[in-house]
Amino acid sequence: MSGERVEPEEPERPSKSRRKQEMLDIQALGEKLAALREDQLVGLKLPENLLDALLEYHRTPTHGGRRRQRQYIGKLMRGVEAEPIRAALTALTHDRREDTAALHQAEEWRARLLESDEALDEFAALHPDTDLRRLRSLTGVARTPGPEATVRRARRELFRFLRAQVVAAPDGSGEGVDPRHWP
Repeated sequence: MSGERVEPEEPERPSKSRRKQEMLDIQALGEKLAALREDQLVGLKLPENLLDALLEYHRTPTHGGRRRQRQYIGKLMRGVEAEPIRAALTALTHDRREDTAALHQAEEWRARLLESDEALDEFAALHPDTDLRRLRSLTGVARTPGPEATVRRARRELFRFLRAQVVAAPDGSGEGVDPRHWP
């Protein structure tokens, strides 16, 4: 061997701009978390200190206090693995899209059912597990003229029934939509 000394290679450190971009990404993630409702935050299985800080942010009334709390959340976010949180946020967003799609589908069916009897047969064909007797009854009550409050209540009940059927659809159109999260 020739007397050359081979030094082990140090792993490349990320550039300053790369580190800054990562910090900005983490800060943006913290801001998305702060924008969620408290019940959504609890469902994300965040580290306890981060969850406490986010809940405290929601209880803080003043602008200055919220700004300081956001800074603290950012500090805590630097010590947390961000990928599982990003994945949970993505899943939450996906769930909301499914909820919205199921709501729109139920609204469309309600409108069609109130307009024509043929829609009842179409719905029954698409959703064979539906209690047709109940659906006919709800549709009939919702079509019946009467006091405005009674009609609204009947249409709301028809909508809830349809929403539950759309969620349970065997074609997967409502798969993953949890009716407990609906208003």
